[in-house]
Amino acid sequence: MGRYELGKLVGQGTFAKVHHARDVKTGINVAIKIIDKEKIVKVEMTDQIKREISVMRLVRHFNIVQLYEEDVARKCFQQLISAIDFCRSRGVYHRDLKPENLLLDENGNLKISDFGLRALAESKFQDGLLHTCGTLAYVAREVINRRGYDGAKADMWPCGVILYVHLAGYLPFHE
Repeated sequence: MGRYELGKLVGQGTFAKVHHARDVKTGINVAIKIIDKEKIVKVEMTDQIKREISVMRLVRHFNIVQLYEEDVARKCFQQLISAIDFCRSRGVYHRDLKPENLLLDENGNLKISDFGLRALAESKFQDGLLHTCGTLAYVAREVINRRGYDGAKADMWPCGVILYVHLAGYLPFHE
């Protein structure tokens, strides 16, 4: 589980299991709810899970369970935007940003990998635009339309999708 050392099972329901765990860095004991996504999707309960997460973000109180992973997602997102901005300042566009291409080092710092579909500012066509795409679930609409796109702007769209996936646990679009 990376940041957490998973312990014994403390509860189980129809769609989830709750385990005792320990934050490896801080030593703080936590409970981790592991949801069976396939079961949730199968019985069309994704909206209920989304509502549960939304409510838990609103009600921060000593006696109410807290969501901790939101902070991790925020840190990763900030680092992702910083790295993309740096690439853009050098005329480099990744064009295949997705969670599989984001790694964390031993200190939890984000590292972007797989620049195989990258484009440089010089690789623009005569119209000043780029014309190939990355992974469909993460590419911007203008990339899918195949009419040419600005690499710097198109790299921002998957950042939002990645943030959504980190917070919700699934893609925002099904088609």
